[in-house]
Amino acid sequence: MRYDLKSRQEVEDFIRNEVLTAPEAIEILGITRARMSQLIKQGKITPVKKLDKVSLFLRADVEEKRKELVALREKYQPYNSENEDE
Repeated sequence: MRYDLKSRQEVEDFIRNEVLTAPEAIEILGITRARMSQLIKQGKITPVKKLDKVSLFLRADVEEKRKELVALREKYQPYNSENEDE
């Protein structure tokens, strides 16, 4: 994956729109902090940068993982997906 960012403004926009903190990723994924920690430890989602207590994720990675989790929920909890529209 390569990004062609030519100006500081493009870099700032990219970071603002495409880089997520762990709490933002957790919200998009619809999971708990404990489950997020588990996914990271299992190597199922990887932060692009990990600082002291801050992990950063690419939006594309989080969206891909969300699709996987939705598919798993539909497979193993079909009764939940039926009631979501009601």
